[in-house]
Amino acid sequence: MSQVDFYILPTDWLSARLDFACKLCEKAWRLGHRVYLHCQDGEQREQLNQRLWHFKGEAFIPHDLAEAHADAAVVLGLGSDAGDHRDLLINLGGDVPGFVEQFARVAEIVVVEPSIRLAARERFRFYRERGYALQDHRLQRL
Repeated sequence: MSQVDFYILPTDWLSARLDFACKLCEKAWRLGHRVYLHCQDGEQREQLNQRLWHFKGEAFIPHDLAEAHADAAVVLGLGSDAGDHRDLLINLGGDVPGFVEQFARVAEIVVVEPSIRLAARERFRFYRERGYALQDHRLQRL
C-alpha cells in the first residue's frame, strides 16, 4: 500500500503548486528516485516543463514527456498510463489517477485556493477509505 503525503502550501497561488512540485522532484531525483509527474492537462504540463528547466539556476533535472521517453528518471505525463514507473507519483491532477496503486509513494500538493482544496479533500477521502498510509505536511513558508 502506498504512502500518500499531502503538502499544504500557505498560499492561494496556483503557480506555487508547480514550483513546489519542482522542489520535490529535484529532491527525489537527487536521492535516486524515479518520478512521474501527473499533470492535469497539456497547458499545465508545458508550464511545469518550463519550470523544471529554469526553476533553480544551478539545478538541472533531466526530464522528458512520458510519451517521448517513458524510461526517463523524471517524466511528465497525462492520461491513464504511467508506464513502468513505480517509485514516486507527484499528482497535479484534480482526481486520483487510476494507476495510483502501482506507486510506492504519492505526493499531493495543495494550495488554499477553494477549488484545489476541495478536490484535495476528495482525494484524501479516497485514499483514507482504501487504507492508504496518509501524512500531511503543513508548510509555513514557501
